[in-house]
Amino acid sequence: MVLTNARVVTENDIFDGTVHVRDGKIDDIARGRSQVAGALDCGASILMPGMVELHTDNLEKHISPRPGVLWPSVPSVITHDAQIVASGITTVFDAISVGDVVAGSTRLKTLETMVNALALCKRDNMLRADHFLHLRCEVSHRDALDMFQSLVDQPMLQLVSIMDHSPGQRQFVNLDKYREYYMGKHCLSAAQMEEFIVTRQEDSRQFSDRYRKAIAAICQARGIPMASHDDATVDHVDESAGFGMNIAEFPTTLEAARASHQRGMMVMMGAPNVVRGGSHSGNIAAAALAEEGVLDILSSDYYPASMLDAAFRLARMDTNDYDLPRAIGTVTAVPARCAGLQDRGSIEVGKRADLVLVSECGEQPLIESVWCSGKRVY
Repeated sequence: MVLTNARVVTENDIFDGTVHVRDGKIDDIARGRSQVAGALDCGASILMPGMVELHTDNLEKHISPRPGVLWPSVPSVITHDAQIVASGITTVFDAISVGDVVAGSTRLKTLETMVNALALCKRDNMLRADHFLHLRCEVSHRDALDMFQSLVDQPMLQLVSIMDHSPGQRQFVNLDKYREYYMGKHCLSAAQMEEFIVTRQEDSRQFSDRYRKAIAAICQARGIPMASHDDATVDHVDESAGFGMNIAEFPTTLEAARASHQRGMMVMMGAPNVVRGGSHSGNIAAAALAEEGVLDILSSDYYPASMLDAAFRLARMDTNDYDLPRAIGTVTAVPARCAGLQDRGSIEVGKRADLVLVSECGEQPLIESVWCSGKRVY
């Protein structure tokens, strides 16, 4: 396959050029147009690497599309996968929650179902994107460690994040925001909400520190990449760095983001934060971290289409130094490297031909085509 008349985006440059693909890998990159018969004219659209998504809980929405509704697991995975590739994501780490803040939640009931369905669909080549497993461990849940240990031998597992969503710290320092979020999500009365807060804080005191250390030790022994989650203080960052974590997911303050960078951790923020113009929890805006030059990775989190949109918005902002190659790197090369995937994430000879062709309508990027290992999947 030859893709020509494209605006090719590499890690450090963008130029009018041609990309040759052979046996699923990038075989050659050249400036200018190709005269090879059968070459695909890209119409001067942008040709960028397929995006690498490290943290999305999008599968949960397909497993449970409405409260009380559980959809068959394999069709759920297939539909989720279709949405992923339609968003320009060719490598996805499906972030499945180990533990939850609510007893008996759908997440807890469907944990093994989701993991098994993902493994089955990958084994039987039913998926268009390349899927890996990301276990996000809610360490304030009493059964989190046992559940994690039951899944740690899953071959798809390539990333673990350690979370504590209990009230009064990290993501939810602001208790009013915590009340607003969980009263709305779970239809709790004011009295029920106050009881919920007390219970969650006690669970955190009882389990979080012990489980965080145990899970980190297991990951270190097995060489599984780890991410922190919602670090808010320098002490949080010091602890995360001490565990050998190389990704700082969603730091809630500029102080924590700066400290993460100083300790060699790559800072990940939510692409919806960029698109919406701020955090839904009232924490630091991703754009503010970009202004400081400490934003390294964007994740779609809960909205797959946000990744492409956010990268282009980041490049258009006049308040930071992110040009288009650097902005696109936040959704391609940097997350690939952090996850230990050296074979993808950039348009380089020898890398996987995971490619996305993007046109622009005004300031809106539109996906025209997606290839995964040289095979057109969208």
